[in-house]
Amino acid sequence: MNTNSVKRTYDTSVRSPWNARIFHMIKAIDAHNELYFKTLDKRHLLQAEQLREYLRALKDWIKEEETRTDQ
Repeated sequence: MNTNSVKRTYDTSVRSPWNARIFHMIKAIDAHNELYFKTLDKRHLLQAEQLREYLRALKDWIKEEETRTDQ
């Protein structure tokens, strides 16, 4: 998928600076999952889970900030 072709239908001034970073974190999670299946090295599962936890916390923070700032 070409990231330039993705059209965002929902964006705020709080969310916008994080969009590219979130995209790259998701790609990193995917890479760790792929490496796990190729190597069966469980460290990749751990890394993927740590990134997912951080991503969940970041998205929760973004939602809280949007609510706080009425965006």
